[in-house]
Amino acid sequence: MSDETGRTRKQKADERKAARTAAEDAAAREDLERIYTHIVSRAPEHDVEPTIDDRVGRLLELLGDPQRTFRVIHLTGTNGKSSTARMAERLVREHGLRTGLFTSPHLSSVTERIQVDGEPLDAVRFVEVWNDVHPYIQVVDAELEAEGKSPLHFFEVLTAMAFAAFADNPVDVAVLEVGMGGTWDCTNTADGDVAVITPVSVDHEKWLGSSPAQIATVKAGIIKPGATALTAAQRPDVDEVLAERAAEVGARLLREDVDLEVLDRKVAVGGQLVALRTPAATYTEVLVPLHGAHQAHNALLALGAVEQLLGGRALDGGVVETAFADVAVPGRLELVRSSPTVLVDVAHNPHGAEALVAALDEAFTLRTVVGVVGIMADKDAEGLLAALEPGLSQVVLTRNSSERSADPFAVAEIARDVFGEDRVHVTERLDEALQVATNLVEADDVVGVGTGTGVVVTGSVITVADARILLGRG
Repeated sequence: MSDETGRTRKQKADERKAARTAAEDAAAREDLERIYTHIVSRAPEHDVEPTIDDRVGRLLELLGDPQRTFRVIHLTGTNGKSSTARMAERLVREHGLRTGLFTSPHLSSVTERIQVDGEPLDAVRFVEVWNDVHPYIQVVDAELEAEGKSPLHFFEVLTAMAFAAFADNPVDVAVLEVGMGGTWDCTNTADGDVAVITPVSVDHEKWLGSSPAQIATVKAGIIKPGATALTAAQRPDVDEVLAERAAEVGARLLREDVDLEVLDRKVAVGGQLVALRTPAATYTEVLVPLHGAHQAHNALLALGAVEQLLGGRALDGGVVETAFADVAVPGRLELVRSSPTVLVDVAHNPHGAEALVAALDEAFTLRTVVGVVGIMADKDAEGLLAALEPGLSQVVLTRNSSERSADPFAVAEIARDVFGEDRVHVTERLDEALQVATNLVEADDVVGVGTGTGVVVTGSVITVADARILLGRG
C-alpha cells in the first residue's frame, strides 16, 4: 500500500468520523431543545416556592446526595453574584483543582449555567445528565402530585442536574450562585464551606421582603454552622442581620472595609489594576479585565473566598494575576460592536444601574450615550430609569422576548417624568430600538462614526441576551 493510498484511506476515515460526530452533535442539539422546552414548561424560576426539603431535598436523596461530594463556595446578594462567582471559580481552577460552576440566568443557552472546569456542558453531556436524572424527577413529581403539590420547578430541576453533573465528573470544588434569596433557595441544599454575600439592596420584593434588612434575613440563610462568611460593604441594618446569623451558627464573619479592602484601583487597558487587602496578604497591580469600581469589590470578595477555602493562607501572587486576567463575564458592560460603540449590561435594578453609570463615566470616553432599555414588568421602572438618567443623553424604550417584558409605552409614561419629553423614544421591537439609537448617536457625532458616542443596551438579562443575538454575539 502506497503512502498516498494510506493517507487517502485515513482522510476518508477521518471524514467519516467527523460526519458521525456532526450527526451526533446535531441530534444532541435537537434533544437539548426538546429537553429545555420541557423544563421551561414547568413553573419558571421567578415563580418559586419557599421550601427545599420536601422537593429538591427529596430528589437529591434519590440521586445519592451528590451535593455532599464536593466542597462549596456559595454566593448570594442582590448584584454582583455571577461576576464574583466566575472570578472565584477561575482562581480555584488556577490552583489545579477541578471546578464546577452553577450560575443563573443564562444569556444564550441553558448549558451556560452548568460548567465544569470553565466549560459549559455541551449538548451531548447535557442530554446525558438529563437522561440520568429524569427518572428520579418523575418519581418526585408523582410524590408531589399525590400530596396535592406542584411538580418540580424549572430551577429545582436545573439545580439537581448541576449537582449530578458535578458529582459525576467529579469536581473538587463547586461555586454556586443562588437563584433567589438564600434560606429556601434550591442551592442551599448544599452546605457552603465559604459563604459570600455581595451588596444587598431591594429586589424581588414579592418573595424576599420590602427592606434591605428583611431581604438580608433570607440571604443570610446560606451561612452554615462552622463556615466562613465574607460580606461586601453593607448598610448598617444589613450588617447587623448578617452578624447575628454568623453568631447564631458559629460561623466566622469577614467584612469588607474591616477585614478586607480595595486599597487602590486605576483604569487600565481592558479593565483596571487593583490592590486588594485580605486577612492573609496584600495583592498589588492585579489586572481585573472588567470595568467599574463594583468589579474591583467583586474581585476582593472572590479572592478572600478562595483564600478561606484553601485554608486561610496567602495565595501565590502570580497565580492570582493569571487567574484574574483570564476572567470573562459576558453581558457586564461588554463591548459587542464598534462604529458606533455598542455596550450591553445586565443592570436590572437601581443599584445595578448606578454601578453601570459610574463605570461608563470612568472607563469610556463617550460624550453622548443613548440607552436602549427593556425591563421586566415586575421591576422598579422608576428607580431604574432615575439611576440611568445621569448617564444617558436619550433613552429608547423597547420590549424584550420574554412574556414578562414590560409594555414600553407604559414605561415611557414614567420615563418622560424622569428624562423629559424630548429625550424619550419608544418602539416595540428591539431591532428597531437599536436602529433608532444608532441613528441618534450618529446624528450627534460631528467628528466621525463612533467617535465619542455610543449605545448601551440594558434593563434586563433577557434584553441583553436578545441584543447579543441580534449583534452576532449570541
